Amino acid sequence: MEILVCVKQVPDDSVEISLDPKTGAPALDGVTPVVNAFDTYALEMAVRLKEAAGGEVTVLSIGDESVKNSLKNCLAVGADYAYLAANDAYQSADPEIIAKELKAAKEAIEEKTGKKFDIVFCGKETTDFASGQVGTILAKELSAPVTADAVDITAGEGKVTVKQETEEGYCMIESGLPCVVAVNKPEYDPRYPTIKSKMAARKKPIEELAAEEAGAAQVEVLRVYAPAKRDAGVKIKAEDPAEAVSQALAMMSEAKAI
Repeated sequence: MEILVCVKQVPDDSVEISLDPKTGAPALDGVTPVVNAFDTYALEMAVRLKEAAGGEVTVLSIGDESVKNSLKNCLAVGADYAYLAANDAYQSADPEIIAKELKAAKEAIEEKTGKKFDIVFCGKETTDFASGQVGTILAKELSAPVTADAVDITAGEGKVTVKQETEEGYCMIESGLPCVVAVNKPEYDPRYPTIKSKMAARKKPIEELAAEEAGAAQVEVLRVYAPAKRDAGVKIKAEDPAEAVSQALAMMSEAKAI
């Protein structure tokens, strides 16, 4: 089975990021770039599928030269091949442009290698802009079926069965190949690289693909706002449960919450 995983390099979302007071843009100096969290889930799901059904995993990213470090990390946790579609302005591209560039890069890899990808994995969204649209737009561009919010997958003869998380529970969706799968957080965590796998990843090449002209952006970001700061909570220290409930109700009544 030939598997393609689309990943994006984003600022580390474990770090609190403020806005530059002069430009209004996120202040990213000193913030370490990492692979988007949902894309790491997609890669782990792809590697587990490879281990169960056989085949190879290729990772693809759009970005500048710095993205190669993130691709090396992907190679260290189970990917077999890595490609970078060069685009220094990828952060300003909207979901439709990214999807079209991913399609062009996928087709370029297939033409170069002679392989045809059975499944294209991606994260359900990115932690920097969180549009949640690239996977479905990519499926439209590829004229392929898509399953979003996947938390598990198994392979069958010429098909896959995807476990999809919904607000009501789970759905089991059977899909023909080729298909696109957008991954939510599964029940397992991404694996960590070992020293041996890191050393092996350093020796693997990262192929560069020429940038593709995907047209003008349809979405323009006019301004970025910082999220509102939450007020500090109130801790009730009453030892008697009845007194604690009474205090809580009094506070809620004063705040006109009840």
